[in-house]
Amino acid sequence: MNLTGNTPASIPPDMILIPRVEYEEIVAETARHRQAVKDMEVRLRSLQHQVEQYSRMIFGPSSERFVQVDKSQITLELEGVDNTIQEPPTETITYTRRKSGSEKASGHSRVELPADLPREVKVIEPDHDVTGWKKIGEETSEYLARRRGSWFVKRIVRPKYANPSGEGVVIGSLPLMPIHKGNADASTLAFILTNKFTDHLPWYRQVQMFKREGLTIAESTIIGWVKATCKLLEPLYDLHKERFLSSSYIQADETPIKVQSRDVPGATHKGFFWTYFDPITSTVVFEYRPGRGQVGPMDFLKTFKGSLQTDGYAAYEVFGRDKEIVLLACFAHARRKYDEAKSNDKERAEHMLRLIQKLYAIERTAKALGQDFEAIRELRQKESLPLLTEIETWLKKTLIEVLPKSAIGGAIAYTLNLWPRLIRYVEDGRYQIDNNLIENAIRPIAIGRRNYLFAGSHDAAQRAAMIYSFVGTCKQLQIDPAVWLENVIGRLPYFKKNDDLSVLLPANWKKENTVKSIE
Repeated sequence: MNLTGNTPASIPPDMILIPRVEYEEIVAETARHRQAVKDMEVRLRSLQHQVEQYSRMIFGPSSERFVQVDKSQITLELEGVDNTIQEPPTETITYTRRKSGSEKASGHSRVELPADLPREVKVIEPDHDVTGWKKIGEETSEYLARRRGSWFVKRIVRPKYANPSGEGVVIGSLPLMPIHKGNADASTLAFILTNKFTDHLPWYRQVQMFKREGLTIAESTIIGWVKATCKLLEPLYDLHKERFLSSSYIQADETPIKVQSRDVPGATHKGFFWTYFDPITSTVVFEYRPGRGQVGPMDFLKTFKGSLQTDGYAAYEVFGRDKEIVLLACFAHARRKYDEAKSNDKERAEHMLRLIQKLYAIERTAKALGQDFEAIRELRQKESLPLLTEIETWLKKTLIEVLPKSAIGGAIAYTLNLWPRLIRYVEDGRYQIDNNLIENAIRPIAIGRRNYLFAGSHDAAQRAAMIYSFVGTCKQLQIDPAVWLENVIGRLPYFKKNDDLSVLLPANWKKENTVKSIE
């Protein structure tokens, strides 16, 4: 075709000739429009994927277990059935609740103990020989206590004796109590902490529960008791963290917690519980931080040397530059990406899920080996390593076949970016294939959030982290948290500054009490 602008006689009169310059502009403009359409299609798929994920978060199942479709099974086609769920009508309900007083600074709040509660009396005589002395009275102290299923009052009676010569008065020493000048026994304090951090009962619900049992205890009093108890436990918590950091392999994760803001009444701040877990000793440490930045783990792990397993969160990247820390990644987080990508590219996503499923089948065999770490390493080298090589080859080949911004493209890029860390678990039998153990440790916090909604302050959140550390470790070691708390809270007042607190740490406490039960 002649595009010079000259019209030969053979060209039909109704044909319009376009100059070359204009033709090239039209071609370029058409190409731009086609690219824009492609970009919009990619954007649309991305938005559709996000909507599906949000819908899944709200309405879908929480399990990520991949079940392969058995093509030999009969399927029930329901395409023609209208299964639309009718939304029920809604209404807005508001109510007013009286706000409790602010947290008291001191913990020696006292409650009136009901007269109808049974009393268990203990008489403490003076150490001094009072033969011939005259009894001139007695001091009585009462403490609210609990035995499984019932409340009672511990009454301590200390007779006073006067010297017949009139030169002095003697009286027995009062036992040390967890809260100075308070009238709550260790059993009561342990019960309250267990209710909150194991059974997830907010303070106001505990107040209601106490009322049903004939006890009137103000919420502010409960909070004061908890603050004083946590103050007592602080040295043990510091030792717990110190011993934990001597581990050579730990896992780390974080989870949000709403914290009431004093600057803006009625508003909450989004803080974070940073969670650390030692799979070898089954020890858990929670630490509260107001933010999710890398300063939290950097400060906590500043003395740590060993292997650190995390998800792909960027805050952990800083540890990759530390020569004394070896980073591992989590295959469960990688698997989650492909589970989310099934709606985008079902064939490729399910292919990858099948391969990962084979890796986990090997891990089930490894679990049966217990703590024979060398045997676990040999099994992984023999069976897991060839499969990981196959997966890496498939990932690199497939990456260039998919759109980078698609869900499957993002999943593949995520996996390859973390690949050296993901496959490191085959090098040592102590390592786990994923961070699921630490996610199990975090689960009680997620349940608690749905019940008590927020922490009253940053200090309250840190106190919660302390108790969660102890309760979480007790659960991992199959210790009843209520029993441990009652025993430790009752013994701590007798420990002096240089005494060895390590006997109270859950693992050592369990050994001590196992020996006692055998004896």
